[in-house]
Amino acid sequence: MKQLLRIIISGGGTGGHIFPAIAIADAMKKLHPDADILFIGAENRMEMSRVPAAGYPIKGLWISGFQRNFSMQNLLFPFKVIVSYLRARQIVKKFNPDCVIGVGGYASGPTLRAAISLGCKTLIQEQNSFPGVTNRILAGKVDRICVAYEKMDKWFPAHKTILTGNPLRRSAVEIEGKKEEAMSFFGLSKDKKVLLIVGGSQGARAINLGIAAHIIKYLDSGIQVIWQTGEGFCEQAVEVVKASNAMNLIKVFAFIQRMDLAYAAADCIISRAGAIAISEMAVIGKPVIFVPLPTAAEDHQTQNALRLVKSEAALLVKNNETGEKLFSEVSVLMADSLKMSKLSKNIKLFAIENSDNLIANEIIKLIES
Repeated sequence: MKQLLRIIISGGGTGGHIFPAIAIADAMKKLHPDADILFIGAENRMEMSRVPAAGYPIKGLWISGFQRNFSMQNLLFPFKVIVSYLRARQIVKKFNPDCVIGVGGYASGPTLRAAISLGCKTLIQEQNSFPGVTNRILAGKVDRICVAYEKMDKWFPAHKTILTGNPLRRSAVEIEGKKEEAMSFFGLSKDKKVLLIVGGSQGARAINLGIAAHIIKYLDSGIQVIWQTGEGFCEQAVEVVKASNAMNLIKVFAFIQRMDLAYAAADCIISRAGAIAISEMAVIGKPVIFVPLPTAAEDHQTQNALRLVKSEAALLVKNNETGEKLFSEVSVLMADSLKMSKLSKNIKLFAIENSDNLIANEIIKLIES
C-alpha cells in the first residue's frame, strides 16, 4: 500500500447520496489524516457546491439521468454516457487511486466503470433496500458492496456484501440531552406535543399540500408543528399559517440547519422515505409516518418504508392520500402513547450508528488485501 492514501468517491444528485459520501470521507480522514480524497460528481448538481463546502475537491462529469417521459434530453443521453466515461477514465488514471467508491447518483456509474477498466479496487455503498440499476449491473464487477439492509443477496453476490448501514451526519442525530434547548430554539411550549414535518432538502409537495389543506385541524388539535417546507413552498406555507393565526403553534422553515434540535424537539415525525432519512429516524428512535415519493427510481422509497412497516416500526401514508389520511393518522397516533412507544422501540432495532467507521475500515481492508 502506498504511504499516501488516495481515494476517489463518486456520486451525488441529492442529499441522500452526498451526505453519506461526505461522511465516508470524514471517517477516512480520521483514520488517515493525510489521505488525499477526490470527489467526482455530475456537473450542475448540488454536489458541486456541497462537497467543496465540506472541504473536499470535486470534478464534474457531463452526465444526467434518463428521463422516463419523452424528452429531447434523452437524445443526448448516449453521448453523455460516453463522454462522461472517457472523462472519468482520464480523471481516475491521472489520480491513480488506491480505491474508488460509488455512493449512487448519475456520476457513480461512469466513474466505477472507468475504475474497473483500469484495474482499480472498487466499492459500492448501496443505501436502499431496493438497489438502483447501475449498482445491480456493477455488483458482479466491483470488489466490495456495503449495504444498509439485511438479506441483500437477492441483488448482490453474498461473498462481496457486508452490512454496514448508512453513514449519517453525526451532527444531525446526536440529540441526547437537547430537548430543553430544542424547545427554546423553536419557541415551543413544553406542555404540548411536537410534530416534525420534513420532506427532504427540497421539501415534499404532496406532504406540504396535505398539511396546508388541513391547517385548521392541526391548530385545533393543539399539536405544535415544526414544518420544513423546502424553498419552493415556504412563502405559501407562511401565508397559510398567518391566515389561520397559527404562528404560535406552527413554525415554518424553508430548510432546518439544526436538524439535531428538530429531532430532539419532535414527539412524532412525518417524512419521505429516502434511505438516509430512514437511517436517521432509526438512530434517533422517534415514531414516524412515512410518505414515500412514488416517482423515486423504481419506487425504492416505498420498498424502504415497507420493510419497517412490516416490522411494526413505522406507519405509511401514500403520496396521493396526504390530503385525506395524513391528519387522521397523526392525530390518532399522537393520542396513543403505547403505539408511539412501540414504534419508537421497533425502529431503533434498525439502527446502525457507526456506519461511517465500518465503511472506512472496509475500504482500508480492501486496499490492504
